[in-house]
Amino acid sequence: MLERPDYLTARDTLLQAVRPLPPLRLPLEDCAGLTLAEDLIAEENIPAFERSPYDGYALRGQDTAGASKESPVCLRVLEEVAAGAVPTQACTPGTATRIMTGAPIPQGADAVIMYERTEFTPEWVKVFEPVKAGDNVVQIGEDVRRGQLLAGAGSVIDAGTLGTLAAQGEETPLVYRRPKVGILSTGSEILEAGQPLQPGKIYNSNRYTLSAALKGIGCQPVYLGTAGDSAQDIRALIERGLEQCDAVVSTGGVSAGDFDLTPDAMELAGVETLIRGVRLKPGMACAYGIRDGKPVCALSGNPASSLTNFYVIAAPALRKLAGLAQPVPEEVSLTLLNPFPKKSKGGRVLRGRLELSGGLAGLRISADQGNVVLSSTIGCNAMAFVPVGSGPLEAGTQLKGFLL
Repeated sequence: MLERPDYLTARDTLLQAVRPLPPLRLPLEDCAGLTLAEDLIAEENIPAFERSPYDGYALRGQDTAGASKESPVCLRVLEEVAAGAVPTQACTPGTATRIMTGAPIPQGADAVIMYERTEFTPEWVKVFEPVKAGDNVVQIGEDVRRGQLLAGAGSVIDAGTLGTLAAQGEETPLVYRRPKVGILSTGSEILEAGQPLQPGKIYNSNRYTLSAALKGIGCQPVYLGTAGDSAQDIRALIERGLEQCDAVVSTGGVSAGDFDLTPDAMELAGVETLIRGVRLKPGMACAYGIRDGKPVCALSGNPASSLTNFYVIAAPALRKLAGLAQPVPEEVSLTLLNPFPKKSKGGRVLRGRLELSGGLAGLRISADQGNVVLSSTIGCNAMAFVPVGSGPLEAGTQLKGFLL
């Protein structure tokens, strides 16, 4: 077990302990936001035939040579071809086919001219400018070529990927399902929202904060309930979570007081403790473990601490469960837009809002970065790491961080 490692060691230790969930095939309509479990290779050219990008006339480019307003070329119209139909006649010298957007180019034709640039009757079309072979023709495979890698295993299925899967005729792609993550809260002081507030009690905000954070990284939260300051009660909820879910996240009971019993409960539940505490502020108090390949992430009861620790250490492991090939967020350079007045003896994370201006990525940090200041996380979409041993930071300081 690691005692208070730095956040990178803690993150990588937990990452190494988990494996992606077994892949399965799901209906295409259920796959948005999931992760591909196999490379998406194009099996068909898109489009599979030459087609028109406009409503107009398909013709032979050479027939329009020398066409002008003063001396238009007049072509005989063979037929009209709508999208989804197939031409029945080939274009021959002196002829054209009236064609709709998306319709196949008829044999013999090699160009398309838009309606707006012609005069026409049902039988004839006048062309007032020359077009050359290939003009306004969508070529076979112009969008996708057979054999092309469209998306790699481990990538998230976004709108473009989902549409491309459909365009390839894929009904049930191989994907990783959303990890089910059990949430439990500990502490005899906890009340659920809607209950009358009593002296000495607080509402269970962590339940909803973490539920939203889990949904944001592609997980399915499952609320397990609240346990009082009892190792056996906490153990029961952990065991229930491990039976029903792919991971468990708890809040509270991980400091060093007499009622901080979550690590003991983890041990009673057969969880192998990997990490106890981390050199990170906020978020120092925590415990991480594993049982049967399922991570148990015990976070601080302080709202801002738990959320910071979650994003820095727990979230990458949960993304790996979801099958992401790159579960650690990409590192970005962030420029502080306002000063941070405190020294940072140990590792520190600043939370704030990303602002893009003048080609720079700026971070406007919340005024109060305290462990219990949940309101400072409202609108937070980026975090930055302060190097160990830093003094007060001025506006304009560049830090490494990541986007949520």
